[in-house]
Amino acid sequence: MNYQKFSADQIFTGSALLTGQSVLITDRKGTILDLVSLEDAGDDIQHLKGTLSPGLINTHCHLELSHMRGLIPEHTGLTGFILKIIGERHFPEEQILDAIAAGETEMLAGGIVAVGDISNNTLTVAQKQLNRLAYYNFIEVSGWVPAIADPRYSAALQVRERFRETPHPFSVSPHAPYSVSNELWERIQPGFTGNTITIHNQETPGENELFKTGSGDFIDMYHTLNIDQRHFTPTGKSSLQSYFPRMAAAKKIISVHNTQTEPADIVFANQQVMQAGNELFWCVCPNANLYIENSLPPIELLRRYNCTITVGTDSLASNHSLSILDELKVITKNFPDIPLEELLQWATINGASALQMDKTLGSFEAGKQPGLILIEGAEPDRLTADSSIRRIL
Repeated sequence: MNYQKFSADQIFTGSALLTGQSVLITDRKGTILDLVSLEDAGDDIQHLKGTLSPGLINTHCHLELSHMRGLIPEHTGLTGFILKIIGERHFPEEQILDAIAAGETEMLAGGIVAVGDISNNTLTVAQKQLNRLAYYNFIEVSGWVPAIADPRYSAALQVRERFRETPHPFSVSPHAPYSVSNELWERIQPGFTGNTITIHNQETPGENELFKTGSGDFIDMYHTLNIDQRHFTPTGKSSLQSYFPRMAAAKKIISVHNTQTEPADIVFANQQVMQAGNELFWCVCPNANLYIENSLPPIELLRRYNCTITVGTDSLASNHSLSILDELKVITKNFPDIPLEELLQWATINGASALQMDKTLGSFEAGKQPGLILIEGAEPDRLTADSSIRRIL
């Protein structure tokens, strides 16, 4: 037999949650052949208890930081966290590579099939060459001092060349508004065309304070790092409204964290993408936000403005796991009115679209090979603390 048939208590298609009168048909490699009614499916059906879903998409991860699990205390605040990352990320390469492999295995076991991964260096290249997961590699560039724009950009291009050795797409992306000078923006903007670009956005109140008034935690951090910020002139606007027009050439934009995003920022961003004709995705990483700043993203605000939401894990330096299911659980706990169907859309088809992988991943449509996972221990429309994931294909 060259095909398999699956039924479950519920089947999530990527857009809709169907009760148990449907049967999913795949070939042996997991390519979707059809989704039919139970009465038309014939025999040899594997009946599964739980919710059958396409594999999950992690749109924001730092796999290269997996060796830092548990190293940084919780609730340091973002600037304190950044200083810890800068000072404590350097470990023996063998230890880092082992942690990268273990982190990827953890994501595989958790039902993840694709990852938007931040890369400041080439340490994840060898693991990604194994092609166990699909990746969109974001070659991250930062440099707040104008004088270092050229060497930082050149270094990013060297990293990008190594990622050409993997089978996965890539782009050079800015780290954050507070770490990219105008001169560095000018270097990287020409490479945005046609690509997905990501940026850490409004993760802490100090980010908006920096751009509005030129004061706050980031000024203190620059002083600690002996970084001269005299070149910077506050814009009088929020950080998002200060940098977002620079993203116009990107095909798709993933704005990550967004804990301090306000209605005016969403309206501004929506107007910008309408003018540019690109797409904007708002990635939430609630467990990392709780870990670093003990805050949550404004999910109800994003929903109120019909934002396209995706889900990320951030890194093991800022999280206890690389599990999208754990992210969905904490969202369910804090926003209990969000239906399971909607959460799964964020974690499947929305993420696949953000990473430009929706032709093959994210939904049960004929010809796709999206992975097949079973969510067990959930209520019909709600995850529970005991919910777990089992990979089927």
